[in-house]
Amino acid sequence: MDVTLRYFDGCPNRRTAEARLRAALDRLGRPDTVITREQVASDEEAEALDFRGSPTILVDGRDPFASPGGPVGLACRVYATPQGLAGAPTVEQLLEVLA
Repeated sequence: MDVTLRYFDGCPNRRTAEARLRAALDRLGRPDTVITREQVASDEEAEALDFRGSPTILVDGRDPFASPGGPVGLACRVYATPQGLAGAPTVEQLLEVLA
């Protein structure tokens, strides 16, 4: 499984997303899975990558949380969670997309 965390420099939710991602991988018995970190540095790069905001998690190159027609660019991303809108998906949401 290929897991990538895309973010922009200074993203306030990057570390939370990475910690939850690591917790989900550990719970799935995949603690050795490498999380590739990719910094998106410009609006042009964001457009070329179809970057839906920071943090973005890709699983095997696919964004499982992307909504059609969502905005692209260097902005904070918001995730719908059972507790309301948040800056990162929950561990349970990550378990669903990683399983």
